[in-house]
Amino acid sequence: MNRHSFYKKITLFYMKTRTKSFNFIDLFSGCGGLSCGLEMAGHKCLLGVDANQDAIKSFAANHHNASVFLGDIKKLSEKKLNELLKGKRVDLVVGGPPCQGFSTVGKGVVHDERNQLFKEFVRIVRVTNPKVIIFENVTGLVAKKNQVILRQIFTYFEKLGYNMDARVLSAEEFGVPEKRRRTIIMGVKGGECLFPEVSHGVRSGKKVKTVSDALKNLKASNGKCYNHNLELAEIKNTEDRERLMHIPPGKGIRYEEDEKSYLPKKLRYGINWKTLRENRFRQTRLQRLPLSEPSPTILTSRTSYYHPIEPRYLTPREAAACQSFPNDFVFHGSQTAVFRQIGNAVPPLLAEALGEIIKKIQFKKGLSKKKSLDHSLTQNAFHYNGSTFL
Repeated sequence: MNRHSFYKKITLFYMKTRTKSFNFIDLFSGCGGLSCGLEMAGHKCLLGVDANQDAIKSFAANHHNASVFLGDIKKLSEKKLNELLKGKRVDLVVGGPPCQGFSTVGKGVVHDERNQLFKEFVRIVRVTNPKVIIFENVTGLVAKKNQVILRQIFTYFEKLGYNMDARVLSAEEFGVPEKRRRTIIMGVKGGECLFPEVSHGVRSGKKVKTVSDALKNLKASNGKCYNHNLELAEIKNTEDRERLMHIPPGKGIRYEEDEKSYLPKKLRYGINWKTLRENRFRQTRLQRLPLSEPSPTILTSRTSYYHPIEPRYLTPREAAACQSFPNDFVFHGSQTAVFRQIGNAVPPLLAEALGEIIKKIQFKKGLSKKKSLDHSLTQNAFHYNGSTFL
């Protein structure tokens, strides 16, 4: 073997081993659902950044080898960032920067405070120069009406040398016992963006995980059950508690026929349904989770859903299980703060699927091209499958 061939093989081996595991930082991290999944895929979290004290406390408690920065990201200077990173390289920057303030009309970006936070994400990417960037946002970001917004976002990173792409991924198709769809935007420097293939649901042939699966075992590896105080999950209103005992899993009260189907006369609301707008409650009341299906999207309020069988609210542990958080993941803060952290998080199993696919990215110098943003992007970015699109 000549010297050229030898060094070529060594270089290829080095490149492959480097893609096995990425060092990453998580901006707008919340409690760390995205980081949790990426670490499950074998990547290493170096830093979490968030302005919420309870969320960053949860992050620190579950990412023991990562530094944390609590505060306004605009105050995270390059000097402070370097101190927190302790000289370690950054291969990947992830997070959920808000993009709502981008204008859909005109030539540029309007002056909106929410835009500034997104620009901070760009600033950190410029400073750290990672090989890959991933951030998540609402599904509507890839709608045809918002293509100007998406083009603006792509342009920011293309100027930094990243190839960009976007998809809407459905969490239940990746083993999460919850129906949740989020836009995932990826950028790769010197390589093609890759998105994971579905592993569950009709497109894979493998059954989706259900609420029943999620609630089957809530104990951590040490036998304890964290964030699972049943007393705090009690319904104080006696009448509502009695009503709930008559409602089957997956059902709730929104229309008059629901009330007649599930509630005895003595427990009915005693209202004239014809006087209500559209003859219904604005939101379903006493909505139980189903048992044999994935959960609806877990929201930030504990009063959004009720236990599928017992006459009570969900505990944070149960909500976290539907989000696919490991039972060892411990949340800090009040009951209200913990539910907000869980509802705002990226499901760890969805993040793990992303973490696995980025290992397969092939990096080549000089590989850079501008992504065409025509209607085909939004057609291929998601699939509805007859479900509610959130």
